[in-house]
Parts: sequence; structure tokens; C-alpha cells
Amino acid sequence: MGIAPARILVVDDEESILQFVSYNLRKEGYDVTVASDGDAALELAAETPFDLVVLDIMLPGTDGYEVCRRLRALGDTPVLFLSARDTELDKVVGLEIGGDDYLAKPFGVRELVARVKALLRRSGQRSAETPREEAPIEAAGIVMDEAAHVARHGDTEIDLTPREFELLACLMRHSGRVLSREQLLKEAWGGSTSWRPRPSIRTSSAFGTSSRRPGSTPQSSRPCAATATASPVSRPCARRSASDFSRHSSL
Repeated sequence: MGIAPARILVVDDEESILQFVSYNLRKEGYDVTVASDGDAALELAAETPFDLVVLDIMLPGTDGYEVCRRLRALGDTPVLFLSARDTELDKVVGLEIGGDDYLAKPFGVRELVARVKALLRRSGQRSAETPREEAPIEAAGIVMDEAAHVARHGDTEIDLTPREFELLACLMRHSGRVLSREQLLKEAWGGSTSWRPRPSIRTSSAFGTSSRRPGSTPQSSRPCAATATASPVSRPCARRSASDFSRHSSL
């Protein structure tokens, strides 16, 4: 008989974020219950023992801080705070109140899952199945280990921000294909419209910017499917892929 999956309570008043988090945790094999406000979360926690609570701070009625305080009175269930507040003071307050970890919005799927797994590991819980070891992705001379969150070109590790890592992983998984802006947003931003970049911001020319040689001429900024330009213009452009970034990774 297999081990029962860890039970996770996800609490957020934004429907898009609630769906994004719960969907991706269920994909990992967890038993997920959702609540859209603090009072409902406390009722569920009083009725059912959870292995982890993923808790937004800015909730209607009873806020996340108070929910955490009351959960601590019920037991030692780990609490992962979610919040758009990302100052050091906000994080310190959340941890001192009783939170076990703090994740600032917006965040990527891999960071969310990694933090959840770390908290469950520390509390002695696990999902129903031992996570499978995924083979590294290889494309255009780049080798990416998604589990370890590391990308290398040859023997050189590529310095990427979390969002750049998500975007490059998406391009490498679909190597040789042209991806639309919507596909990139869905995979790297979770498809949540509330997290999407403002129309005036280009979402993934970040790779070209961060990997460009000092003093080199910037690449063309015209809208392109694979570069996920936020501009609504849809005229044709050259295909871009992971190979566009590998030549600069030695910097």
C-alpha cells in the first residue's frame, strides 16, 4: 500500500493565484484543499489535519498573520507565507509570528514546489511517490538541471535570475519550435493574468540583456514570438531559441 500524499491547504483570495498554486501542487502528487479567506481556512484546519499550509497574508476578514497565530495554537503545521509585500521587515514579521518560510509574489512554479518540498522534508512528510529524477535538458550546447536549478554551457555555469531560468527552461523544452508570447507567459508566469508584465515591458529580452557582451550592439527589439515581447504587434520575425543565449554563457 502506498504512502498517502501530503495534505496541503492553500489559502488566497485571488482566484487566479489559488488556481495556479493548487494546480501545480496537485501535479506534484499532493492532496490539495483550497480556501479563499482566513475564516474558511481556520474552519478547514480545525476539521482536517494538514501537513502544510500555503497562506496569503492579505486576506479579507481574518488576515494571514492572525490565521498563522491561530494555527500555531492548533499544532506545528508548517506555514509558507505568500505575499506581494517583499521588504525585509515584512518577511521578518511573518517569520516571527510563526511562519516557516516566506515567498514573495510573483514567483515561479519551480521555486514554489522547491520550498514546499523543503518544508515537508523538514517536517518529515512527503508526497505519495518518491519524486522521479528528471533527466537534464540539453539544447544548443546548454545543459539544464531543473531539479538543481542550474544551467551550464560546457563547464561554465550560466548566471540566471529565477525568471530567466524559467524562460530558458521553456525554450529548451520546446527546442526548435517558435513559441508565442502566450505560451511563454503560461509556462514561465503560470498563466495568471494578474502576474503578467505590463504591456510596456518586454518579458524575455532579459536573456539577451543579461548575456550580452559589454559594449556589444543590442539585438533587435522588434516583436518576436519566442522572445515573448509584450507588444501586441504580431508581424513576422526571426525565430529565436536557446542557441541565441549559449554563445554568451561564458561571460
